[in-house]
Amino acid sequence: MRDYEYLAMKIRFRNRITLFLICTALAASCAAPNLSYIAGKNEHQAEILAATNQFYDAAGIYIGLATQAIGTERDRLTLLAVEQWLFAGDERRARNALSQIQRPSSGELLWLWTADASALLLWEGNPNGALSLLEPLEKETLPPKYRNRLDLLLADSWFQIGRLLSAVDLYIRRESKLLNIDAIRLSRKKLWAQLRLVDVQNLHEAANASTDPITQGWLTLAAAANSTGERGVSWQDSVENWYTTNRNHPAVEMLDKLSRPKDSDLNHPKQIALLLPLSGANEAAGNAIQHGFLGAYFAAVGGLDKQQTVRSYDVNGEGGLEGAYTAGLEDGAEFFVGPLLRKNVAKLVTTQTLSVPVLSLNYLADGWLGPGNLYQFALAPEDEAAAVAARALDDQKIRGAALVPANDWGQRMLNTFSFQFEKADGALIDYQRYEPLAQDFSFEIEKLLGLSDSVGRYQRLRTQIGQPLQFDPRRRQDIDFIFLAADSKVGRLIKSQLKFHYAGDLPVYSTSYIYSMDGRSDSDLTGVIFTDAPWIIAPPPWIADFPSTYNKYWPSERRLARLHAMGYDAYHLVSALFNARGDSISEIPGATGRLFLTADRKIHRRLEWAQFNGGQPTHLPQRYDGHRNFDKLKQ
Repeated sequence: MRDYEYLAMKIRFRNRITLFLICTALAASCAAPNLSYIAGKNEHQAEILAATNQFYDAAGIYIGLATQAIGTERDRLTLLAVEQWLFAGDERRARNALSQIQRPSSGELLWLWTADASALLLWEGNPNGALSLLEPLEKETLPPKYRNRLDLLLADSWFQIGRLLSAVDLYIRRESKLLNIDAIRLSRKKLWAQLRLVDVQNLHEAANASTDPITQGWLTLAAAANSTGERGVSWQDSVENWYTTNRNHPAVEMLDKLSRPKDSDLNHPKQIALLLPLSGANEAAGNAIQHGFLGAYFAAVGGLDKQQTVRSYDVNGEGGLEGAYTAGLEDGAEFFVGPLLRKNVAKLVTTQTLSVPVLSLNYLADGWLGPGNLYQFALAPEDEAAAVAARALDDQKIRGAALVPANDWGQRMLNTFSFQFEKADGALIDYQRYEPLAQDFSFEIEKLLGLSDSVGRYQRLRTQIGQPLQFDPRRRQDIDFIFLAADSKVGRLIKSQLKFHYAGDLPVYSTSYIYSMDGRSDSDLTGVIFTDAPWIIAPPPWIADFPSTYNKYWPSERRLARLHAMGYDAYHLVSALFNARGDSISEIPGATGRLFLTADRKIHRRLEWAQFNGGQPTHLPQRYDGHRNFDKLKQ
């Protein structure tokens, strides 16, 4: 996690700069104000605001003072404002302000500039660029406040390029320079967040290479967490094994706050019943979810010590859904997973009392909460549309247009996207619906891009002049991007036709629907940015080998990989929900996304991002707090 991302919280910019009252020539007899006193007082106020995480307010004061200063003092205050905008997660303001300052040659200004510039490079996913700025200062003697920040950025850069031991050692060393226990605890929390992103094998290799017990302790604990997903009984056993030899390790405090389980606190259902379509029209989907669920189960079964059983029941078999549910109860199920189809979820909650918890694999219709024992988990396209809106805004794209199919799915996409986008102060300038079975989308594209108006103006001018004119249609300039809701086949056609209609340079954002994983080249989709499950784009360390393993054993299910991921996550959600306190669970880093539970007992996802390059998707770094954006949506 980056230095400035951890505390990021975008709010409306509020200008609270104290205005100086300057006597004019007409009031020459007035005593001149003590500007140094006022400036000092205001800078002190900014420091107080920064210390209490009011980053935008602090930045406002600094930049206000900078406008009244000259020379190096102006640069210093501007750099302090940049620092606060970075802490707030406002890359655009930070970058714009920093671009106005030449790289200083030495001293405080160089340290401030280096910290701000390297933080922006890390934001872009360019750790080597950040290191080129940071490493020349590594051995210099700097005041503690600058040393601490630069060291943190240096350690995070090393994390990104894989210098694991160097990064962890630097995190540990800098603790002695921190001023109070709160700063130390924050540093440890950030170290843990970085370690949770590292591959298990690399953690083990680094632990074996280290001779420092503190470093080894952090690495081995992270390896345990990344192997089990920091949840379930396997995690409990791993922690207890680690704790026997690391009782005085600083990470113990972190475990107490995060997820250190205790025997009395963590239980698991002795028997889980899967209610899935294992025959009939949806057999393939049911099998894919079952495979994902059992894969997660067998990966954890060592920690369960044969105390847990999973049984599958075909909802399309003899007795149907009701018969499958009754059989599960009679067999002793303590938790049900399924059914998959929305109509079956509705049928289950209307015909059964749900005496044990149920995790359905679809949502009930909007406005229908369901009984208290029902939790709902779905690969909801609405989550993806909301994620697109949030990503576009974070990329400073505030004026959008949309192309959606003329069907129910397209309307759902449009409704969610426009609601989320406009709620966060974006503007949906225009949208067009297209026929999903069409081949030519010229009419819709021309309408969306304003090309029809451009042609109309040309024709009127030609009529007035009475002779042909050299003419190239000009698309509208009041949109920053297009939200394209389409499958891969339609997406390829539309992206090519956008280029033909003078919009090849216009950013296009889409959902996972555009990536079919059918083995075909997606070169026609080059440049398209889309959101998808981590399983598909960037598997987290504890499942890094799972996607390829599943493809090997069930190649016919490759296009159903998202359902494999759903099954995998469903297993781990069972453990979390079975131990839920007051319908609350910690956010779970899962295969379908980072999972969190909302007040309506629905599981939502924070997804990953990729961009098509050379016919293949390339993973993009996360650039916003998606949990925050979903919270906005659900308010």
